[in-house]
Amino acid sequence: MRRSDRFLTGLQSAGRVVFVSHVQPDPDSLGSMLGLAHLVETRLGKPTLITRDGIISRAENRAMVELLHLDPTPIEEVEWEPGDAVVMVDSQPNTGRHTCCNRAPLYAVIDHHETPGDLDDVPFADVRPSLGATCTLVTKYLAEQDVPLTEKVATALLYGIETEVTGFPREAGPDDDKALILLYPQADKDLLAQIRNARLPHSHFECLLQALQSSFIYDRLIISWVNPLPQPEQAAEVCDFMVRFDKVDWAVCVGVVNESLILSVRTCKENGKAGDMLRKVVGELGKAGGHDRRAGGCIPLTSCSLSAIEELQAELRRRFLKALKIEDVRGQRLVPLREMLQNLQP
Repeated sequence: MRRSDRFLTGLQSAGRVVFVSHVQPDPDSLGSMLGLAHLVETRLGKPTLITRDGIISRAENRAMVELLHLDPTPIEEVEWEPGDAVVMVDSQPNTGRHTCCNRAPLYAVIDHHETPGDLDDVPFADVRPSLGATCTLVTKYLAEQDVPLTEKVATALLYGIETEVTGFPREAGPDDDKALILLYPQADKDLLAQIRNARLPHSHFECLLQALQSSFIYDRLIISWVNPLPQPEQAAEVCDFMVRFDKVDWAVCVGVVNESLILSVRTCKENGKAGDMLRKVVGELGKAGGHDRRAGGCIPLTSCSLSAIEELQAELRRRFLKALKIEDVRGQRLVPLREMLQNLQP
């Protein structure tokens, strides 16, 4: 049996299929949940529910949800029913990327990350690190089952793949390209353009300004400290911006959100193994994972005092330099303090 056949067969006795993903779901997870829900509804005729764990704050992600009318249910508001089957998408259990415990049996995990999750008791698992996006895997399922795509599903899947594979170096293979070719004619290009060019809130520019003022360069690494960080996803936005600086190969952003330290990493190096590097840096302090060129993590704060945060930041800086084999020297400001002060003068 094909894996898509086995996936559907195991859901025959389910009353409803509930899709969950990681905290602050991104376009790949949102598109994957929508595509799998379409597959289950079309082939099995069963009701489905798409959820979100945490907020969706990045402007493009909010635009995707609003323009495609996805309306995911907050995980804490789900009214669990007997017979529910849970499918985890674009993530894996016990990786520290979830805020709610499962209230129903976890039937399946469908993912493309190398993050080591606990899959021992999961009846169905399809994890393919060779793929650039989970949406690619879902597109393969839909094609295998000969399910007609709606414009909404095609648009969501296409944007999900696009956000995962358009960085540099490009993490994509032949299957990702085939999926893009299949989806493009059926997607709504006008909606895609609106999503890609979503309007930005004031906090985006405040965060970016603070990051520019607090960024330090260590050889080919730039670290940006943002405290407080307006939204968790803005750490990734800062890294996406900073990694394009032609003097660095690695960009790191660390920021405080509520009682957690959020970390994001980007690299332009091929075979950078950013996920492995960040897991090594975070170690016992928290949880981390990711891809070859992108990674993210979270460290719970035992104290939110300024001195405790600064002490933790110093430890992380030391670990980053050690992991990247960079000499432990004083960092050079991206924007010299004198220039900052001059720019503040009327």
